[in-house]
Amino acid sequence: MDASKVVLTKCNDYNKVSQSIEKQFAMFGGLEKFIKHGDIVLLKPNFIAPKSRRHAVQTDPVFLIEIAKLLKDFGAKPFIADSPAWTNTLTCARALKMEEQLKKLSIPIKQLNRPKNYIIDNKNTTVKLSSIAIEADAIINLPKFKSHQQLVATFAIKNMFGCVCGKRKALWHFKKGNNDQDFCELLINIYKFTNPVLTIIDAVKIMDGPGPIHGRARDLGWLIGGTDPIACETICAKLVNIEPNTLPIINTAQKLNYGCFDFNKIEILGDKFPEQVCMDFQQAEQIPIRFSLPRVCKSVYKQIWLKIKKHNFK
Repeated sequence: MDASKVVLTKCNDYNKVSQSIEKQFAMFGGLEKFIKHGDIVLLKPNFIAPKSRRHAVQTDPVFLIEIAKLLKDFGAKPFIADSPAWTNTLTCARALKMEEQLKKLSIPIKQLNRPKNYIIDNKNTTVKLSSIAIEADAIINLPKFKSHQQLVATFAIKNMFGCVCGKRKALWHFKKGNNDQDFCELLINIYKFTNPVLTIIDAVKIMDGPGPIHGRARDLGWLIGGTDPIACETICAKLVNIEPNTLPIINTAQKLNYGCFDFNKIEILGDKFPEQVCMDFQQAEQIPIRFSLPRVCKSVYKQIWLKIKKHNFK
């Protein structure tokens, strides 16, 4: 397998993140390698729950805004959209205090809704994905580096699960959650189908402990970018002293022969891989991937109740 390229850029301060982002694109030959003038580009953050940036639950707003500005200056038409598990995109954006700045820049915030059926693999697995995501000219995947109570840690692949609309994500946890491989194969196939042109992982401030919502925010100081998400996942794991093949997503990718999962075959561009990695990253205690049917029903009922409540208060 040919070596996959991953760009590492050191960034200890979100106030200086624009320089690191520009370096990411420059190392791959510029924005024009991924985007054309006039393209409608989905910037896919990790929006999951309305938590402020200090919690490191969501992709940092400064990181998102700087990438959106870069795309606008290039002549593309970026928008930010997701389908958060616990609320909606606008509520998450407001918690990050980025709504007004996006308005000034004329960058839309959208909900990944309007689901349509898509066959995502050669087994005829049909998944309802947001047509808003699928119909974009390009997707740039912008996940948050976090520990995870069901998958040990999530870096690149799982963020595109957000293209599954609303509470349908809970149904897939129920349908495919009996074992790690089935669920991770679903995640990988959704990633392949949505086909982001690039992934850049926000690891300036990360989460460890009981992620992906209730963990501890801490500094790491990196952006990790690439077109091969498994190579990116492998580098991320190594940065926090996790053996990559112990992660269910990477382990499944090995079995599917998808991506580059051999650290020695990954070509690192930009800043050098550190001699001293993070040795005290706290992994989350693992719980089952599969949601029980009562949990799925409760989740769906709660979503319906919140929609009714919102409607009544308009």
